[in-house]
Amino acid sequence: MADTGTRVNLQTGQVETFTVSADEMSWRLSADELAAESLQMLRQERNAKLAETDYLALSDNTLSTEMSAYRQALRDITNTYSNLNDVVWPEKP
Repeated sequence: MADTGTRVNLQTGQVETFTVSADEMSWRLSADELAAESLQMLRQERNAKLAETDYLALSDNTLSTEMSAYRQALRDITNTYSNLNDVVWPEKP
């Protein structure tokens, strides 16, 4: 299986057609690999947002109801979304 595409030659300004062989395309991720990578990126962003408020969840602090709900919504985000581009983040109180 081969795929074709177009590109602009920057030296001549000409539009060129090129072909990519199956061997050259083998580096592409499968749909499952793309989904797993996308979910991993979502988790990384979610974890960063949780880390921003970790200090509030220490044993010597009492979390407000709003902050507790925010942190729970972040933990639950992967139950609803699997792609970082589609996610609607909860609003931080």
